[in-house]
Amino acid sequence: MAKSSEEKILRNVLITRFSALGDVAMTIPIVYPMCEANPQVSFVFATRKMDEGLFINRPSNLIVLGIDLDNYSGIIGPVKLAKNLQYRYDFDAMADLHDVLRTKLMRVVLKCKKVNVAVIDKGRKEKRKLITGQTRAPLISTHARYKEVFKQLGLKLGEEFTSIIAHGGTLKSPIVPAKEDGDRWIAVAPFSQHQGKEYPLEQMQLVIGEMSRWEHCHLFLMGGGKNERDTLAPIMRRYSNVLSLPHIKHSFADELALLSHCDVMLTMDSANMHLASLVGLPTVSVWGATHPYCGFLGWHQALKDTVQLDLDCRPCSVFGNKKCRFGDYHCMRDIYPEMILKKVKTVLDR
Repeated sequence: MAKSSEEKILRNVLITRFSALGDVAMTIPIVYPMCEANPQVSFVFATRKMDEGLFINRPSNLIVLGIDLDNYSGIIGPVKLAKNLQYRYDFDAMADLHDVLRTKLMRVVLKCKKVNVAVIDKGRKEKRKLITGQTRAPLISTHARYKEVFKQLGLKLGEEFTSIIAHGGTLKSPIVPAKEDGDRWIAVAPFSQHQGKEYPLEQMQLVIGEMSRWEHCHLFLMGGGKNERDTLAPIMRRYSNVLSLPHIKHSFADELALLSHCDVMLTMDSANMHLASLVGLPTVSVWGATHPYCGFLGWHQALKDTVQLDLDCRPCSVFGNKKCRFGDYHCMRDIYPEMILKKVKTVLDR
């Protein structure tokens, strides 16, 4: 059936998401198949410079622009950025997966240039009801919210995403050691940006110590930055089968290659959960101040593989950035190491 004269055929589409690494990683299971399903359209994904390397094995019609936001600060910065990008790519549409002041200003500029705009509905009111205890029902996932933006633009969503690894291929990296038959590799991501999302280190050390004694198991500790590297150093020295990734110079591609060879990841509600999802690695995720019901569980990760306590005060925050009203973060501290170990063992033996 021919398209109506009023229906605009899309040629170039801008996608925006400038936030934390985990939020950007969550776009990939939606963006990659969507790009593949619309080969006649060129897509430009604008994100933070530091997150650009995350988009490996991307579709041929997807350009990823890592933007140095320091060059586009203040109120004028987003206006300048939008004008520069529109001049360079001549967009027909914008898919705003962020909906913050920066992207709102960009939308104003592009709308003035007759660009069709679709915006994510973050469900802020629903999330507010969840963290205030007015509801205990799971909300729409962030992945579903991303999909809805592209549906608004009339784009096909494509097939269900499974992995960034091409069919029949592998991810290779010089940092990935040889894996012997019968070995079981466990990635451990013990850190998070906020205390309300981080299992206490002294308890995590008990978990790591016990897993290091499991037969044929090798542990890979994930983290970044000097503080996390210094924290992990004594743990790595204590066990011969524990390796700290922050002590090895590596890229996102290297990290994803390592995860693709692992059997399970133990993680917080953090970006590492979403990195694992990109290579189809099952995760055991530990939740404290936040809750999977807010919609941030990793792509195709199972709710049954989460570790969390049923408390009236949970969730108290969507992002885990609020201080504990009781001052003790008992939503994390009261999770016994044995609870986590049992869950990891279940996934390993599945």
